[in-house]
Amino acid sequence: MNAVEVLQNGGLIIYPTDTVYGIGCDLYNKGALQRIYTLKKKSKFDPVSIIVKDIQQASLYARISNYAFKIMKHCLPGPYTFILPSTREIPKTMLSKRKEVGIRIPDNEVCHTLIENMNHPLVNTSVNMNPDELLNDPEEIERRYQNSVDMMLDADWLHEAHESTVVSLINDEVVILREGKGDVQKLFE
Repeated sequence: MNAVEVLQNGGLIIYPTDTVYGIGCDLYNKGALQRIYTLKKKSKFDPVSIIVKDIQQASLYARISNYAFKIMKHCLPGPYTFILPSTREIPKTMLSKRKEVGIRIPDNEVCHTLIENMNHPLVNTSVNMNPDELLNDPEEIERRYQNSVDMMLDADWLHEAHESTVVSLINDEVVILREGKGDVQKLFE
């Protein structure tokens, strides 16, 4: 069974991104989404992001103003997560009280291939269990999650692994929520 089949059957996979290893599931599979929340010890009100193939696909799931579009176009694909108002396409099971969604467009071929073959976004969260942790050893990741996920796509140690830079673009205001791998200065160029 390949990774797309695992996702389509409600499974969880671990895969490389342009930042860190991520855990993902089918956006429209409520059971798989609940498994991610349980695994990461999150409530449905804790944010998770989605990986999309491009800004055009992102616009189906998030309301993107002209201002936000210019910033995203300049920075993506890349190591950024942009927080935007969600559209009705985001399942209610993953909406926070503020009805916002994190959008990721990684510069990573594995992510692009998964999204291309799924025909819709993947729910995405990092394998890290807390902000101070950076798991990058595939053997350690596999050992930790062997009974919790259905497949791991091992890409060895990720070069320059670091979490994404998280940026809110709500109300056309740039608010940096977490400084990560994405260069903050690029947001203002």
